[in-house]
Amino acid sequence: MIIMVLFTVFVPKVACTNWKRVMIVLSQNLKAPDGAPYLDPLDIPYKIIHNHTVHKTFNKLWRRFGHYSRPLMHHKLKNYTKFLFVRDPFVRLISAFRDKFVKPDEYFYSHYGSTMLQRYANISKPPDSAKEAFAAGIRLSFTHFIKYLLDPQTEEENPFNEHWQQMYRLCHPCQIEYDFVGKLETLDDDTEHLLKILGLNNYIHFPPGYENRTAVDWEGEWFANISVADRRKLYNLYETDYKLFEYDKPETLLDE
Repeated sequence: MIIMVLFTVFVPKVACTNWKRVMIVLSQNLKAPDGAPYLDPLDIPYKIIHNHTVHKTFNKLWRRFGHYSRPLMHHKLKNYTKFLFVRDPFVRLISAFRDKFVKPDEYFYSHYGSTMLQRYANISKPPDSAKEAFAAGIRLSFTHFIKYLLDPQTEEENPFNEHWQQMYRLCHPCQIEYDFVGKLETLDDDTEHLLKILGLNNYIHFPPGYENRTAVDWEGEWFANISVADRRKLYNLYETDYKLFEYDKPETLLDE
């Protein structure tokens, strides 16, 4: 049995689905229908991967151990191998929009999409469901999404959803000293290197990236209808991510 001494922060839209697959296999706690632990990350059903009851989190630790969880957390942060994967901030936003709003997603439509349509598309009474909206030809645009992110009212009401929340706010790199920080742009090489460091490269292989991944060179097309002024405001909103994780400032988008 593999003894798990890993700690990772799952950043949505940064290969977190495949990392969850890998962690499930390494934990050997989840059994396949035949009663044996999953050995191939790609064999794990999608609905299981994102089932929050499967993964051990600090919130669960707190609920189980209460005040005793604090020293336990400190011990884990001190002794576990801590790693994180990040992504170009603007490309991550495009990926989030494509995944949650370009196709019908009832949860994201009801919690965010209908509000965006009301406020930024001048639709006083949006359809009740994503299915109805799409059938009526009512689609949220990337411009509406950006306006939502830039609107001060948005975070006054609720914090950003984790799919577009700044990465530094999700992973707290100033409080947690990560042992390894990889990037989606170099995912194959970085995951291979990390698994070698952990001595797991002969045991498990990271699932291959998918062909439909949002690319950096799509930025110009996606931001074509976003004003330069709004692009600059958006950069200011995500500037800490750009600087902390050493991504180049998107000058061509900001200086047009």
